[in-house]
Amino acid sequence: MRFILILFTALSLISCEEKTEIEFSSVEITPVFIDSLSIRAMQPLDENRVWFAADKGKVGLIDGDTPKLAIIKYGDSLLHFRSIATTKEAVFVLSISNPAVLYKIGFNGTEATNIEEVYNEKGDNVFYDSMKFWNENEGIAIGDPVENCMSIIITRDGGNTWKKMRCENLPKVENGEAAFAASNSNIAIFGDNAWVATGGRKSRVMHTADKGITWEIYDTPIVQGKAMTGIFSIDFLDETNGIIFGGNWEDKPFNEGNKAMTKDGGKTWKLIANGKEPGYRSSVKFVPGTQGQGIVAVGSPGISFSGDGGKNWKELSKEGFFAVEFVNDSVAFASGNNRISKLSFRK
Repeated sequence: MRFILILFTALSLISCEEKTEIEFSSVEITPVFIDSLSIRAMQPLDENRVWFAADKGKVGLIDGDTPKLAIIKYGDSLLHFRSIATTKEAVFVLSISNPAVLYKIGFNGTEATNIEEVYNEKGDNVFYDSMKFWNENEGIAIGDPVENCMSIIITRDGGNTWKKMRCENLPKVENGEAAFAASNSNIAIFGDNAWVATGGRKSRVMHTADKGITWEIYDTPIVQGKAMTGIFSIDFLDETNGIIFGGNWEDKPFNEGNKAMTKDGGKTWKLIANGKEPGYRSSVKFVPGTQGQGIVAVGSPGISFSGDGGKNWKELSKEGFFAVEFVNDSVAFASGNNRISKLSFRK
């Protein structure tokens, strides 16, 4: 009896660990917003609503067929936004370049209620890349170095105030190491963790397990050494399993050393599908509810999909986008030049 019980338990554990491949045969691409903008930052609320922040100072909520838009100026200048994050009661947008200005937009679930400036940073090398929230109170934004560390600002009060971390508390960066403001996705959040992907002449992953109080940094096998090489996007399934994606922006078909996965929380990374399609991509996401088997990566060359955890990939579309954000296991929004589209994946 004991033998049978032990055998049954062992078989149960094995079956629980099995992961079934999934299959997307096609993707239906439906434009939901057209404008003469470069849109690299967006945050869906549900299948019909998505916030976005773009260049030319434009920020908006696409609500079904209704775009609710605003233009934000700083003095006489139009700001350019590539970072966005949301909480239940607010939307945050952060501009690139000098000055970096972070705005909190109140949101009542239907309409924007007010807008206020909550952070401002001036300097020749100031350039913020992406932003995420751990919870309703604590959030983080990442930017290029202005000293010998990445620029990191953190809020602990729901985004009302933001404080920049001192370099003495952060890993030092190499000369020419920075980050890419390509898709608001060089930060990944899970639990109390945050992972930050760098690129350029050095391409590594920074990690905090305590919401930004302490940090480590780890090497990756991603192609690096030039200004436009490295990790462009990072995503984590849980505390241990993650993926990084990028490549060489100046040689987009190049598909060696441009995608890798970790099983130990980012300490070590192993290349996947090396020397196989796809090449450069600027945004990667695990498909919700697929136990890490479904992965979608988008970039200006097109949309790629893996149904077996990154081992093999296929092209679903040649239509190019900068960023992708999932709503559920079959619907996502993608943004690019002049448009936001809804992606409906078909099995």
